[in-house]
Amino acid sequence: MKIGVVGNGGREHALCLSLKNSNKVKKIYCFPGNAGTSFIATNINIDTNNFKKLKEFILQNKIDLVIIGPEKPLVDGIVDYLKKFNIKVFGPSKIASKLEGSKIFTKKLCKKYKIPTAKFGVFLNRKEALKFLKNSNFPIVVKADGLAAGKGVYICENIKEASKAVNEVFEGKFGKARNLLIEEFLTGEEMSFFVISDGKNYKIFGTAQDHKRVFEGDKGKNTGGMGAYSPSRLETQELNHKIIQRIIEPTLKGLKELDCEYKGFLYAGLMIVDGEPFLIEYNVRMGDPECQTLLPKLKTDFLTIIKKSVEQKLHKLNIEWYDDKSICIVLCSKGYPDTYKNNIPLNLKKLNLKNNQFIFHAGTKMHKNEILSNGGRVLNVVTRSKSFKLARKDTIRILKKIDWKNGFYRKDIGYKVIEK
Repeated sequence: MKIGVVGNGGREHALCLSLKNSNKVKKIYCFPGNAGTSFIATNINIDTNNFKKLKEFILQNKIDLVIIGPEKPLVDGIVDYLKKFNIKVFGPSKIASKLEGSKIFTKKLCKKYKIPTAKFGVFLNRKEALKFLKNSNFPIVVKADGLAAGKGVYICENIKEASKAVNEVFEGKFGKARNLLIEEFLTGEEMSFFVISDGKNYKIFGTAQDHKRVFEGDKGKNTGGMGAYSPSRLETQELNHKIIQRIIEPTLKGLKELDCEYKGFLYAGLMIVDGEPFLIEYNVRMGDPECQTLLPKLKTDFLTIIKKSVEQKLHKLNIEWYDDKSICIVLCSKGYPDTYKNNIPLNLKKLNLKNNQFIFHAGTKMHKNEILSNGGRVLNVVTRSKSFKLARKDTIRILKKIDWKNGFYRKDIGYKVIEK
């Protein structure tokens, strides 16, 4: 089969590698891809916002199946568009993607179907929001409504911080803001919970925990993700059952009542409070870098899973996993998540990776046979091992060998699951 993968980050490199390992895959195209995908796929430099050009290339090259990696094309309706031309595509529809595209859409769904979530208020203008803050308890959470690349969430300790957040959102920091969300701060531990759905059936697709803050000890600004580990230390059969019964199934039911079948990966960002799950937000695709920790643990042929999902035959498949731990550490450009330099060479030739070790490229590009940095998050270094402690130790050993002078990384990823 010929497969197309849309996206250019670490997640898409991980998707491509998992596909490459399938003996059913003849050729992979990546739109637009990065330096890492160029070694295992054919990178095609097409703007992923240009659905027409993508469609023309897919049809001309007789690509059998297209997998959409990032959220923006999903929210913009790429799945609906490609399906009009009888192109097989894996990912949720435009309506289903509102689960990520609009936090307010999700909150209203939660309210209607009694899905446990933080108490919230929706504010249409700055004046209303600032007035509400004067009578609020802190800390409090302020969220931009639309897509914000994982950065549109503010945890505010006082009215000064909250007022600044409200002003930044309404001043357009994350694009035009018609409204924003203010919600109570839940005290607990976060967990990322994944399912794959074919519109009729679904399967659990693992758990993980990411580290959003830029500095060790979970300090500093929010980022797109500094690292992750899988499985979550909170995962139990009892908790999984609560999440499915109280959060996942009511959500899928709510979408069906909107005449919408959910097809694709669904990622629930949860807060676990005294053993009880609360929905923080949904993402309508694999997380990044959670995807990079999950896929190396997958035993079942990845293409088979995607095909069964597209054919609505997931119920016929038993998804198997390695009983290992996995840790991903992100190597970032100095200055991230603020200003940083691109086009800095990376020398990866001296590395000799074992079969349980992986480097997924995120912000990289090829220029004259040289790998250059091309983003804030540059590489994802992953190790699968029998223990989190060993996985992190080996991952840091690889990062020290890379020895990239323009980069930095957190050395404490997984600190809650690793005894000192």
